[in-house]
Amino acid sequence: MLIETKIKKVREADSSESLVKSVRDLANEVDETAIPTLIEVLGYNNPGAAVAAIDGLVKLGRVSVSAIVSQIDGYNYGARAWAVRALAEIGDGRALELLLDSVAYDFSASVRRSATKGLGNLCWDDFPDTEVLNVKQAVLDALIKASQESEWIVRYAAISSLEAIASFDLAKVLGYLQTRTEAETDMIVRARIQLVIERAL
Repeated sequence: MLIETKIKKVREADSSESLVKSVRDLANEVDETAIPTLIEVLGYNNPGAAVAAIDGLVKLGRVSVSAIVSQIDGYNYGARAWAVRALAEIGDGRALELLLDSVAYDFSASVRRSATKGLGNLCWDDFPDTEVLNVKQAVLDALIKASQESEWIVRYAAISSLEAIASFDLAKVLGYLQTRTEAETDMIVRARIQLVIERAL
């Protein structure tokens, strides 16, 4: 079936179930032509279709990043959360500024959580050698701040991402986590912190 036909099926879907199936079929094509439609689906208020669209964008990988970044919906937090989740899974360095801004300023906890996870998944080879140390420091600072915020799901994501980048400055990360254990009030997050410490020692 031609890619144009599959795109048309997504746009003409007449039920939630048919939309999800059509998006899955389109995503499985792994065709750059599908990128605008897959991004559009993120704003449809259909979680099943959004997950399928993310799968397609992630399969396409880096080629989809510029379009996702340029089409982030600042007014639809659901669409924004899905888009940030896609960027977080791809891990392309071009999403750095958007991820940092989302962690620091987005009102939606789900967006902040996805962005926080994304900071731990960045491909450091995307940054010039002259910039990578400054980028890693900015990411480390953002994750430390996120690990202290009010929403436990964001704090949990921050701890996971701190583990992912711990090799950058292991002493600093471990020292911080050891002090953070005492301050953390959520048992799940505290257990995650302790696990990171145990793995690193």
